[in-house]
Amino acid sequence: MKFSIAREQLLPALQIIGGVVERRQTLPILANTLMVVDEGQLALTATDMEVELVVRLALEGGNAGETTLPARKLLDICRTLPEAAELNFDFEGDRARLKSGRSRFTLATLPAQEFPGTEVTEPSAQFSVAQGVLRQLLEDTQFAMAQQDVRYYLNGLLLELNPDNLRAVATDGHRLALSEASLTTGVETPIQIIVPRKGVQELLRLLENSEDEITLQVSTNHIRIDTGRIQFTSKLIDGRFPDYQRVIPANSDNVLSADRETVRQSLTRASILSNEKYRGIRLMLQQGMLRALAHNPEQEEAEEEIEVDYSGDEIEIGFNVSYLLDALGAVRGSRVQMVFADASSSCLILPEDSDQSSKYVVMPMRL
Repeated sequence: MKFSIAREQLLPALQIIGGVVERRQTLPILANTLMVVDEGQLALTATDMEVELVVRLALEGGNAGETTLPARKLLDICRTLPEAAELNFDFEGDRARLKSGRSRFTLATLPAQEFPGTEVTEPSAQFSVAQGVLRQLLEDTQFAMAQQDVRYYLNGLLLELNPDNLRAVATDGHRLALSEASLTTGVETPIQIIVPRKGVQELLRLLENSEDEITLQVSTNHIRIDTGRIQFTSKLIDGRFPDYQRVIPANSDNVLSADRETVRQSLTRASILSNEKYRGIRLMLQQGMLRALAHNPEQEEAEEEIEVDYSGDEIEIGFNVSYLLDALGAVRGSRVQMVFADASSSCLILPEDSDQSSKYVVMPMRL
């Protein structure tokens, strides 16, 4: 097996798959990348047994074959070679010789047959979607995923395929983020899958804000996304996601409307003197005015007054200020609506424009 490739072609591919290469792997083969040369193409594969990435590169010439090489060592070599360098690979037995200019490297290989493959069953749904659309759904919701919760199904993000839209939902039990995009999925009945945290993070690294179409496949235990050059596969979390519709508050007359950035900056300032552990902040709603109060065990206090459009009931309610700031940071648009039922109910945060495709729910806290 022999082939030559330009550094500028190989380096970005190694950087892409580097995210799933296991640093503290139980299997030595998981520290390697599978390299397959066939029909004028080099395919690089990395996996951690949960997420798999395959990057395909065009090759001129080269002898067909397959083997595995240490992924991080290869990345470091490639990164430190000069720009416009040409890399020449020659494989023999359990050794790989790499030449580039006056540099020579000999790397140990492991048999390609030992590299774990991902068996994906026949897809139950398949459709095309713009990269930017899927990326925006993930960006708008991923911050609300739980981290290492015993309710393992919360440590991921729900993708719900409906006949006429794709919806992303994340919750950690204290707040919820929902975003949806109108598109034809081809499914007749809704399908719900839970993508694990690492899969979501890798997708955010891979997807671009572009109109380029990608293919999304859903099978019993996996999600697969193909951009044409990169193939991403992730196992799904086996569990039942909570009925998120029950958590979203019903309409109320207590609707606050304000400039999103003004509210966000005021809460950020007030949060400086909130309790570092509980991050509590008290909101007081009055006619045309929102007051935010924070204090901490050192008896330090912060108070912010914001002029808002509000004509509902006077309400005093406590929240984790970090959750409010996360939601305000995710809302797209210059103005925001905050809907309150009463002093003991969750707050619903929405973009003020008519396109309310994103919703954020924050549960109150006792102060």
